[in-house]
Amino acid sequence: MRHAAFRIIFVVFSKQRFQARHRVRAAIVVAFVVVALVECVLCNVPFFQSLAASGDSAAAYNTLGPGLERRDDGLLEVTDPTQAYLQVAADGSSDYVRVVPVSDEVLQGAERQGERVLRTVRVRPDADRRACELTSVSLDSSRSLYVRAAAGRTVRVQVVEPKGSLIPFDAVRANVRVPFSVSPLRVALLVLVLVLVALWRPGSRLWKVPLNTSSVRQRVTLGVLLTVPGLVTVAVVAWQLVSAVPLSFHTDGMYTYDYDQYDHVARALLDGHAWLDLDVPDALRDADDPYDVTTRQQLLADGVSPVYWDYAFFDGRWYSYFGVVPALLLFVPYRAITSLWVDGGLMMPSGAAVPLLMFVFLVFACLLTIRVIERVRPHVSLAAVSMLCVFVVLASNAPYLWYRTNFYSVPIAASLLLSTLGLWLWMGAAHPNAADAGGDGGANTVESLSLPRLAAGSACIAANVGCRPSFVVVAFAAFPLFWPQIRAIVGQLRAIASGSGVRGRARTVLHALRAPLAVLVPALVVVVPLFAYNMVRFSSPFDFGSSYQLTVTDMTSYHQSWSNFVWTVAYYLFLPLRWTDTFPFLAVDPAPLKDWGFAEAMPGGLFVMVPLALAALACPFLRKRMRVRGHAGMWPTLVMFLLLGLLIVALDARLGGLGWRYIADFGWLFALASLPLMLIALDCERPRLRWLLRVLVLAPLLFTLSLTVLSLFLYGRDDEMIRNDPGLFHDVQSWFTLI
Repeated sequence: MRHAAFRIIFVVFSKQRFQARHRVRAAIVVAFVVVALVECVLCNVPFFQSLAASGDSAAAYNTLGPGLERRDDGLLEVTDPTQAYLQVAADGSSDYVRVVPVSDEVLQGAERQGERVLRTVRVRPDADRRACELTSVSLDSSRSLYVRAAAGRTVRVQVVEPKGSLIPFDAVRANVRVPFSVSPLRVALLVLVLVLVALWRPGSRLWKVPLNTSSVRQRVTLGVLLTVPGLVTVAVVAWQLVSAVPLSFHTDGMYTYDYDQYDHVARALLDGHAWLDLDVPDALRDADDPYDVTTRQQLLADGVSPVYWDYAFFDGRWYSYFGVVPALLLFVPYRAITSLWVDGGLMMPSGAAVPLLMFVFLVFACLLTIRVIERVRPHVSLAAVSMLCVFVVLASNAPYLWYRTNFYSVPIAASLLLSTLGLWLWMGAAHPNAADAGGDGGANTVESLSLPRLAAGSACIAANVGCRPSFVVVAFAAFPLFWPQIRAIVGQLRAIASGSGVRGRARTVLHALRAPLAVLVPALVVVVPLFAYNMVRFSSPFDFGSSYQLTVTDMTSYHQSWSNFVWTVAYYLFLPLRWTDTFPFLAVDPAPLKDWGFAEAMPGGLFVMVPLALAALACPFLRKRMRVRGHAGMWPTLVMFLLLGLLIVALDARLGGLGWRYIADFGWLFALASLPLMLIALDCERPRLRWLLRVLVLAPLLFTLSLTVLSLFLYGRDDEMIRNDPGLFHDVQSWFTLI
């Protein structure tokens, strides 16, 4: 009887496993068919539409407008932008024309002559004098050379470039067939989207797998998933180190733009001084007020050089006002180590430092998110955990820093790493089951603390003083996080003070203060040298040098107006999106201010770009709904994250202005404060409502992912992709413009 029962169970279990494997195989087949249909049919509509094109060779004969002049070397020169066009006869058999570029020999000849030939050209095709959309073509993208133009008898391609531009066009051909194309990047994106939808859809099996942080299998899986960005980081860092060159640019009569600030700091520290080894013109040193914009403009007009843009100038020397800790962590060791085989050492570019810092941030952002989830909603599903990890990374503005890897991003990336690492260590310092102890258990809450983790977390958070100082307010999270232990320590001190005996009291007090000392001493060990460094440079421990930077205004007397402050806070959180009807379908949104203030172009505010972050505003009202198990301090800690996020928004708006990159200062705090409401929604006990709520969380998350990708291609943003990587920009643009 028992054997029969076991046999039945085995058969049922085997059948379930077979059905599960069958479903997985069916899903893979369906996904493959979907990707194939989208890639081969939908994305190749231009190919099918142009199959009947005549390809008439006569359509290669062009008529040049009077605003274009053909040079002897074959290049076109714009002489009148209003009449700069190439016109070709067509027979109406194709909606597409192809721009034929000049040969590589022609381009190389122009480069040898020191002439600048446009590799990216803005054009507007007109068919039978009917204007089409303005677009651009690039020599770095063969697909972009096919331009959509309504079928007609004549096609005119207007060149929309200023007078004197050299255009590398040999001809424009009509009646062309667009070739069939398979894009590996597009296929990879399609596969990624399908995988995410399959894993996160409400009926996915991943929703049935609970989080278990002690599971070796789950830990290994997380490690494998993080290995992918880790390998990409290694490749990027290696390429940056091998191809590193000085990034210093100067034009007569202009400022000198040197992007190697951190390498200059590293050299200075290795040489034993705080000022940078950069030339200081006598005229600038002797100027009555070098911070006055008019004075600097006159110096530049008189040929005074170099005047470094965005460097701090104080007491006749150049300094960097960016935090020194990243230099100590990466730039100084790299130059010191490489000096063992290269005289003077090698330079670490910011393009290598930022990806390295951001990868470590990615690791600890995920670990911190998982630790918070475990304290707020234990045993929630892995689907919810993975979605929320992605959400926190997106809300932290990490994609911006991964994309823009110059020296401006270095201190922010370092502070993100140190803050998440510090909080993760602090949360791991207290045993989760000791937080609710009362009575005689109060002493146990203190004894359960891991002093090494307390000290390491404190050192990390204190190091923000030498990176991005506004991050140091994260230290206030210690009060709600360790409130049970703080109360227990105060109780111990009171008991000691009320005792009648004096013998051994000092030793007892010292024992009671072990935890506070483990927090304060490492912080002082980190902060005191940083303050001394400021003292050496600017004669004040609290002066980081930002007031002495040479930039668009006199920073020694500049103060953000309160009207600007209010609008800047509003823009940070609620700046609306600005949609367009051409790729990338999103544009930077102007953020007008009453008075002048720093304002970096950005597509939208935090709550608009990441709508799920609005859930943070509900955190103060969720105390009764949060099922806190074993860590009573998590609710006030998460409310503190919300308050600290609002505080940093105010600090950035008041002291720094409006900057897209500054969203990284506070976005991650809002994301952590959003976790309780999102966990309640994703783990709803009512099945039908749970399905709906999961869809309502998934949709905004995919929306944020889409905005993040589109924002990489924005016109008008700093480090535009159309300039930095025109090939990739136009390859992706062609996915949409040709259809």
